[in-house]
Amino acid sequence: MRIGVAGAAGRMGRMLVAEVDRTPGARIAAGLERPGSNGAGSDVGEVAGIGRRDVAIVTDPASMFAAVDVAIDFTAPEATVAHARLAAEAGRGLVIGTTGLTAEDRAAIAAAAAGAAIVLAPNMSLGVNLLMGLVEQVAATLDPDYDIEIVEMHHRHKVDAPSGTALGLGEAAARGRGVQLAEAAVRSRDGHTGARERGTIGFATLRGGDVVGDHTVVFAAGGERLELTHRAGSREIYARGAVRAALWLAGRPPGLYDMMDVLGLRQAGSR
Repeated sequence: MRIGVAGAAGRMGRMLVAEVDRTPGARIAAGLERPGSNGAGSDVGEVAGIGRRDVAIVTDPASMFAAVDVAIDFTAPEATVAHARLAAEAGRGLVIGTTGLTAEDRAAIAAAAAGAAIVLAPNMSLGVNLLMGLVEQVAATLDPDYDIEIVEMHHRHKVDAPSGTALGLGEAAARGRGVQLAEAAVRSRDGHTGARERGTIGFATLRGGDVVGDHTVVFAAGGERLELTHRAGSREIYARGAVRAALWLAGRPPGLYDMMDVLGLRQAGSR
């Protein structure tokens, strides 16, 4: 499979290029950077530290999609939405790991999925997606006397909060409870907030150091507390998952998929 990487000169992009290069059945066919990037025009393999691959990093997204079967995008919301539209126009697959997407961004990506097979996931890790399945199951089993709190920590450079993964865990909890996250979420607390409202789903965000990503979902009731935790030690887990998703898209019809689909973890009726 011919795979392209958007943001190929960035930290995550370089890791994705290397992961594609060492994955059987895949080859790096294109790299994309924004105009003015230091990596633009350079060989994608040399930028990734894996040696020359005779594939230049381009600045025109349309030319990337013309050269690939599937593109992987861990860039920024505005760019990702534009890339989703181009994927639909070109009839190419797209794997999206970008976080910080708004409801409008997601709607635009869903519209593009009418013409392209797109995997959109807040986290590409196998372990995190297993955690999401567990959270949904536990939330469905325990009544609202069990308060749900989601605590996440990332490195000091992360620009969005709560993390996309934390919000994904919140969505899983909300599905389990049969409620809408937008109605149940409490995303900040400051000052005299009063008692916690029954049935809400709280979020706490920590930032510091070089933490790749820690997520804990707490179910707390009188007399006991259940905590489900995932800790990421390397961004390579996201690269592996993204490349797995790209390969999974081979032959898929247009539509919007996620990692639960890729990993075969989708529960009937849970979409």
